Amino acid sequence: MNGAEALVRTLVNSGVTTCFANPGTSEMHFVSALDRVPGMRCVLGLAETVVTGCADGYGRMMGRPAATLLHCGPGLANGLANLHNAKRAYTPVVNIVGDHATYHVAYDTPLTSDVESLARPMSQWVRLSRHARSVADDAALAVQAARTSPGGVATLILPADTAWTESGGPQQAHAVQPRRQASSQHIDQAARALRAKSADGATMILLGTGGLTEASQMAAWRIARATGAALRTTTFVARMPRGHGRPPIDRMPYAVDQALTMLAPVRTLILAGAPTPAAFFAYPDKPSELCAPGTTVIPMAGVDEDAEAALIALAEALRAPRQVDFALPAPEAGMPFGAFTPAAFGQVLARILPQDCIVMEDAVTSGRGLFTPTFQAAAHDWLQNTGGAIGGGIPTATGAAIACPDRPVICLQADGAGMYSLQGLWTQARERLNVVTIVFANRAYAILQGELRAVGAVPGPASDALFSLNDPALDWVRLAQGMGVPAERTDTMEGLADALSRALHAQGPYLIELLC
Repeated sequence: MNGAEALVRTLVNSGVTTCFANPGTSEMHFVSALDRVPGMRCVLGLAETVVTGCADGYGRMMGRPAATLLHCGPGLANGLANLHNAKRAYTPVVNIVGDHATYHVAYDTPLTSDVESLARPMSQWVRLSRHARSVADDAALAVQAARTSPGGVATLILPADTAWTESGGPQQAHAVQPRRQASSQHIDQAARALRAKSADGATMILLGTGGLTEASQMAAWRIARATGAALRTTTFVARMPRGHGRPPIDRMPYAVDQALTMLAPVRTLILAGAPTPAAFFAYPDKPSELCAPGTTVIPMAGVDEDAEAALIALAEALRAPRQVDFALPAPEAGMPFGAFTPAAFGQVLARILPQDCIVMEDAVTSGRGLFTPTFQAAAHDWLQNTGGAIGGGIPTATGAAIACPDRPVICLQADGAGMYSLQGLWTQARERLNVVTIVFANRAYAILQGELRAVGAVPGPASDALFSLNDPALDWVRLAQGMGVPAERTDTMEGLADALSRALHAQGPYLIELLC
């Protein structure tokens, strides 16, 4: 048994049964091993950023890692943006990066690079296997590292000679320690602050990471109803159960001025799996820290701690009622019509979302207001781009669909961001995945237009040219069809409703270009 076969058998033994791949010469023995080792599903991506984005979506939905197969340093580098997003989502991912044979590196041939240095910023664990006999042990450690709370990216670099040389037998990943419990002192501190309840929103609970599970949200809602505390999630969520039967909890605003206004009255902020709020970027004459001066921040549960258990313990300590309602105003009658607005789009989405679907939102500016109108949608999971590296939407939706083949997936994709990884549509067609992609075709980097104003700069011809995608205009219908995905275009809400209904009843992927 060579090192490559020992590696594949170890991954399968450790529960890693899906590999998203874009292989090259250095990975040929890994590819060959796949013909001899049952149990590993391989999915081809036409670009490494698709491969890593797929692994992100898969890991978020499965709660365990997929593997990626990447070719040398440049292949890894091409996938780093979506590994950054996976890192920020605390997604378990195991990267296998093929490299030159150990003795060949000295010749400094064109693909030679410092793979370890490339991997470290986006990985919580990195190892270079130097001997075939260590490959299986290293693979088992990689899986363990990826699954260690709160989850993360592990990168194993496999020189070609360790893959083809005789190796020992396969291994199995060691058991992962359970998520660390939050400090009882911090839970008690939060309980004391909440007992001094007030009606002016002076106390807020901010949910993130482990605080976004359905049980976490229910406990947080009980606490908020019992104490009058305000309740929000972080601006971007890795995975959040939402819709009918779940608490209607909104996000922290992205725009710095809106966030400052929201947090201005807050005197005590309780963190449940969330970091202290900070502006996404620095802006002239505006603070980076969003909490008002003098705010008491209670880190009740860190991102690596069991926020769900902490929230449940807090609810019990406060004797919060177990039965709580989610009183919401009745939705407006009838389907919206006319041109696109974010509010109208949200209403269409809320009426048509199928039960138990998965929504991947990489809509950037068009998606900021979608939480409130979808509170009463059918129960679903909502995923977002957590790291700000655009281009995660299509591949993350693809990986989620492979993880959950019995659940429909809807990808809300900004047009500029979608161009970073549109090759993921080909993978959807090849794998016959039930993914509906809605492209918001405003034909601009609209977020940059807003950021230009936010920093106080004056728009001009150069910025107009750099932010426009309209000369020539992107044709998403033809782009999708060229990837094997049926597509249509609409510019009205009634047209969207009809197209979305058709798409959800079709078999396989579908794309709708929505002119905004």
